[in-house]
Amino acid sequence: MTDTRFHLARRRLLQGAASLVLAAPMLNRAWAQEATTLNMLAWYGHAEPDVVAEFEAANNVKFVPKYYSGGDNMVGLISQSPPGTYDLILSDAEYVQGLNEAGYIEELTPEDYNFADYFPEFQKFPGNWKDGKLFSVVTRFGFLGVAYNTEALTEKEVDTYAVYWSDKIKGKVGHYDWHLPNLGQISLLNGNASPYDIDAAAWTSVMDKARSLRPQIGGFFDYGGTFSSLKDGQMLAMAGIGDWITGVLQKNGAKVASHIPQEGGLQWSECFCIGKGSPKADLAKKWIQYITSAKGQVKSAEMAAYPALIPNRKGWDLLGQVDPAEAKRQGMTKDAGNAMDLIRSGRIKFRQWPVQQDLGTWNDFWSDYKGA
Repeated sequence: MTDTRFHLARRRLLQGAASLVLAAPMLNRAWAQEATTLNMLAWYGHAEPDVVAEFEAANNVKFVPKYYSGGDNMVGLISQSPPGTYDLILSDAEYVQGLNEAGYIEELTPEDYNFADYFPEFQKFPGNWKDGKLFSVVTRFGFLGVAYNTEALTEKEVDTYAVYWSDKIKGKVGHYDWHLPNLGQISLLNGNASPYDIDAAAWTSVMDKARSLRPQIGGFFDYGGTFSSLKDGQMLAMAGIGDWITGVLQKNGAKVASHIPQEGGLQWSECFCIGKGSPKADLAKKWIQYITSAKGQVKSAEMAAYPALIPNRKGWDLLGQVDPAEAKRQGMTKDAGNAMDLIRSGRIKFRQWPVQQDLGTWNDFWSDYKGA
């Protein structure tokens, strides 16, 4: 009798253990903490797996992106959303102070970010700061020049923005559909050393020059349209962009390139802000710390959606170790003529809001120009 009871008890124990083993996955799922969501407003690519997967896994986070194209579109999306909608906002540098003045972003604590690893030019980067207070952190940048089909045009031919008026590419010149980069390039062509700080006469000259280009234009394109029209040869030159698009196309074998002409180039700069009223500001800060670290900077430089230069010196060093070909292609090496040398030579001007005209004035002209 005792022996029978022993076997029954043993059988029940084993059955119970088996039930626990079978139930374990469900129990683990039930006990596992659900991933925290971070809402990010950004240009396409910034919340894709090649950039965020490592951070998501390490911090039990899931990014929920809302992608935009162009700073005006970004401002419109924020203005239509209640405070706290976006935990992270990726803004072009020239829009940061507008976001600040509108009360859309939080003030940041400078000591939270390792600016000592940045090149000196980016440690007190224009747009990030206002009256000694920090509102965003620059994470990546790039140059805008002439983007062109290398089978149709030579580097010598594109060494001036005047190439856009060439008879050989009439009807094959495209515009990336945003007034700031396009009109900034025409302002440089007109000889304005500060392309966005021009008086009424210089602004009239820019408008007149732009109107003379209109018969050359084959279309106005968003990111996807710019990408495809250059790839298939529909457009042989594209105004208002640079390696952030042609670099991706080159990697896929397209015969395109970007060149900074003799008149100089423009610099776009992307900065992360924390959205006003974000309930997850600490986690948003942790993301900015990650993406501005050397490891995060390499991911940013190699972002699949579009490549970029990075402001972190240690990021340059690490990129040179893990992907020397890309470091060389983008000019992030210690060789003469690198990206920082180009900036320090004075050939690159910051893209910014117009100084002596209202932003709406430029936007209104662009709308009229497109409709002509």
